[in-house]
Amino acid sequence: MLSQYFEAAGRIRAIRSGPSGTLIEGFSKQLFERGYSEISARHHIRSAEHLLRWASRRGLSIEDFDERVLERFGGHLRKCNCGRFRSADRRDVLTGARFFLRHLQGVEKPAIREPKPAPEEPELMKSFGAWMRQQRGSSDRTLYNYSLPLRAFIQEFGEDLSRLDARLLRQFVLKQSRSPQWTRVKRCTTALRMFLRFLITEGRCRPGLLGGVPVVARWRLTALPRYFSPEDVERIIASCDNSTAMGKRDRAILLLLARLGLRAGDIVQMRLGDIDWKEGWIQVSGKSRRQTRLPLSQEVGRAIVTYLQNGRPQTLDAALFVRTRAPFAALGSHAAVSVIVDRAIRRAKVKRPARGAAHLLRHSVASSLLRQGASLQDIAVLLRHRSVETTQIYAKVDVKSLQKIAQPWPTGGASC
Repeated sequence: MLSQYFEAAGRIRAIRSGPSGTLIEGFSKQLFERGYSEISARHHIRSAEHLLRWASRRGLSIEDFDERVLERFGGHLRKCNCGRFRSADRRDVLTGARFFLRHLQGVEKPAIREPKPAPEEPELMKSFGAWMRQQRGSSDRTLYNYSLPLRAFIQEFGEDLSRLDARLLRQFVLKQSRSPQWTRVKRCTTALRMFLRFLITEGRCRPGLLGGVPVVARWRLTALPRYFSPEDVERIIASCDNSTAMGKRDRAILLLLARLGLRAGDIVQMRLGDIDWKEGWIQVSGKSRRQTRLPLSQEVGRAIVTYLQNGRPQTLDAALFVRTRAPFAALGSHAAVSVIVDRAIRRAKVKRPARGAAHLLRHSVASSLLRQGASLQDIAVLLRHRSVETTQIYAKVDVKSLQKIAQPWPTGGASC
């Protein structure tokens, strides 16, 4: 694949005839398959050559390459005097060298930064994770959320929980409840109850301790959902530049969020095969990997077609929405979708009613449907709520209808 990036036959021969020519050839093939531009690929290949030359002078073999070698190479770059490699920017060279290292390690998706090593997981947590996957089919994301409070629990009480009692459970929950975020406290009690079920099943603690986990006080449906007005939603969608590949992609994503009420995670998980163009359906993998089919409107379908025909880069990735810059891979997480929505909100200069981004559009479509006369049951189907009780919170946003049924409240007199 070197011929895709270099025109000079002498340059290609020089690379291939070198001791690491096969490695550079394989690296260039990966860069081509992942859609890197000519200029970017040349920089990365040049960085790989620089790294290999430096390693050869120090007697290092390919088997020695790891992050520590990369750190030593970074130190070399601060005082580099390697002739034709000398003028390159140090940060760009390190980025290319790290991409080359990931290629050698067989990691398909290169990372810019080396992640910090994860702390050693307690054996009890490993057993709990295996039990949850087998008995409840829990996802890695759910187990990660549970692990946050449970790590603190194991650290405080150890792995021998045979002497655990209700008093210790209450003390732990009270300590965790000092957090101002109710969701964090709720996650703690939920994880703790699930953990106790596992312990009781395995015979590691006394039965009957589930009742020792206190219930966190929280009135249902007390909060009002925050949403955009229909006019603001249209301004956010219209803020996308439909003449660019990124604008076509972002507009299709915004329409899926604003018309179908999808979650950010639904967008990330969506694949090319999830759309039935003949029948006009789109399949969505929601929470707990539940498959749901939703009708694909002409407006949304046209936006997706425009993106697929004129905006989506050529890539082997099956994800419907991919990055607009190489490597052309699927969006990393729901946070990437929130960033797209956040940029659109700022471009449209719309006042944000609350924190968040993508989920505000989900609230907006539900609130708009309610004002147009849709029933809570219909909205629950669209939002894929398991229970209509979850959808009842939107009943409070139709203030005009509430005013018609509100009863007068007497004023004056002594307060009770």
